[in-house]
Amino acid sequence: MTYKNEIIKILEILKTLYPEPETALEFRSPYQLLIATILSAQTTDKQVNKVTNQLFDKYPTPQNIAKLTPVQLEEEIKNCGLHRNKSKNIIEASKIITRDYNGKVPDSLEKLIKLPGVGRKTANVVLANAFEKPAFPVDTHVQRVSKRLGISSGRNVFTTEGELCKVIPRDLWNKAHHWLIYHGRNICKARSPLCSKCSLSSICKTGKGNN
Repeated sequence: MTYKNEIIKILEILKTLYPEPETALEFRSPYQLLIATILSAQTTDKQVNKVTNQLFDKYPTPQNIAKLTPVQLEEEIKNCGLHRNKSKNIIEASKIITRDYNGKVPDSLEKLIKLPGVGRKTANVVLANAFEKPAFPVDTHVQRVSKRLGISSGRNVFTTEGELCKVIPRDLWNKAHHWLIYHGRNICKARSPLCSKCSLSSICKTGKGNN
């Protein structure tokens, strides 16, 4: 694992590279972010935004979507992939939010992960970006980049989240997960990482030999 002083240096460099980190998903309410994050599985944020811009114009609230049939919602989200399963989960989650939470998305991890289609990563995305609560969502970019840098072991997403929360200051969790995502998309790509262009190459545990 990377030493504390190296982690601080990594965070400082990432902060310089990505000074205004935020989610690429477009939303106007915690509910809309929740739905957009569910839809983002197995597709890109750009594609999700295309779908949700139209979806939320028609159905902006959980009460609206709770009234749809799975087939109706499938037609609206079919370009996001896995649309049949996502449609069922989104409608059921919308019904629960409408019935049990007065139409408001709950702001606790424990309640969020009980909603259909909502895993730990999705819940953490909502907590961090909609409610500005300290959380560390771990997606494939966070998993890959943190492992390559030696910040985490990369055994699984749950372990990675715990490891990152231990070594990164709590007040930086919300920004740090975006920094790692941005770096994964722009430089530390899955198949062909751009190590020669990486500002972290001198302290990266796996990239030194590629420079």
